[in-house]
Amino acid sequence: MSIQDTPHPTVITSALLDWIAAGRRDLPWRRARAPYAVLISEVMLQQTQVASMTPYFERWMIRFPSVRALAEAPLDDVLKAWEGLGYYARARNLHTAAQVIVAQHGSEIPADREALLRLPGVGRYTAGAILSLAFGRPEPILDGNVRRVLCRVDDIADEPKAPATERRLWERAAALVKAAPTGKAGDLNEALMELGALVCTPGKPDCAACPLAKWCLAHARGVEAERPVKTARKQTPHYHVTAALIQDRGGWFLIVRRPAERLLGGLWGFPGSAAGDCGAPVTGPDALATCLADALRETLGIQVEVDEALPAIRHAYTHFRITLHPLRCRVVSGEPQALGYPEVRWVSAAQLASYAFAVTDRKIAGMLCND
Repeated sequence: MSIQDTPHPTVITSALLDWIAAGRRDLPWRRARAPYAVLISEVMLQQTQVASMTPYFERWMIRFPSVRALAEAPLDDVLKAWEGLGYYARARNLHTAAQVIVAQHGSEIPADREALLRLPGVGRYTAGAILSLAFGRPEPILDGNVRRVLCRVDDIADEPKAPATERRLWERAAALVKAAPTGKAGDLNEALMELGALVCTPGKPDCAACPLAKWCLAHARGVEAERPVKTARKQTPHYHVTAALIQDRGGWFLIVRRPAERLLGGLWGFPGSAAGDCGAPVTGPDALATCLADALRETLGIQVEVDEALPAIRHAYTHFRITLHPLRCRVVSGEPQALGYPEVRWVSAAQLASYAFAVTDRKIAGMLCND
């Protein structure tokens, strides 16, 4: 097979449409392809597998069945519904986008590309997904699955996220979707995503089951496992952070709302030090206690003494890892003030479940409720 043997986009498009028609997955957001359902599902699916995301989507659509319902909901309710999905800025952006849609578009998600791109959190991929899946417009999409399929079919040996390669992939995706019959753009994009998710998977793809195998240059050359080209990973930073478990005389716990502009913004949690505050390496419990005390003095205006350390929690974010050290503390002077946080609150152990927490804080809450 040579480069000249690559077929016209209509040939690949036809093969993809026949393949998806023969056995697409029955997923709840696909049944009607309503613009609101497409928006929510596409944002949720970023960095999340379908199996993990589906129950979140179903609960979300019960709690916020329309753009207006989402726009009118308190942000705390939105973050609580998102709890566990991670990347909480996406939930905040969805909430703000819903308010913009209500105020500027009569509660209807616009079918205009530029209007979509002006919505918070909506980029080129999400706009293309909405326009093609919900409105049948011939707009391309390029997510991780589609990128992998195209890099293999065309045997692209360049870094896939390099600007020139990215442009090339978008152009290829656009050529395919424009070759689809009128009204079939959504099916074509769905087929590309489905193929990458189920057949043209990372590592060893199932080429025998692929409708594009006969035209796939990477397969013909035996390099499908090497596409897309992987970039050398930088060493992931690791930080030690702390969380203060502070109880008043009635047994209520002190929690804080995280600043909107910081990591996990808008969520509630236990006050403490952030990534980088404690330095590295941490030499032992005394260093952790000092780091935490300094953070609480600065952000809450209180002086504490550390009484006990609970089991450490390890967690990985996209660009760094942490070891979180929960420390039981006593306030020895001062009253908690919202100096470094938008809000501080005293809550009972039973009330902790009603607040939207990051996964690490939720684990701490579980420890406390099981005491």
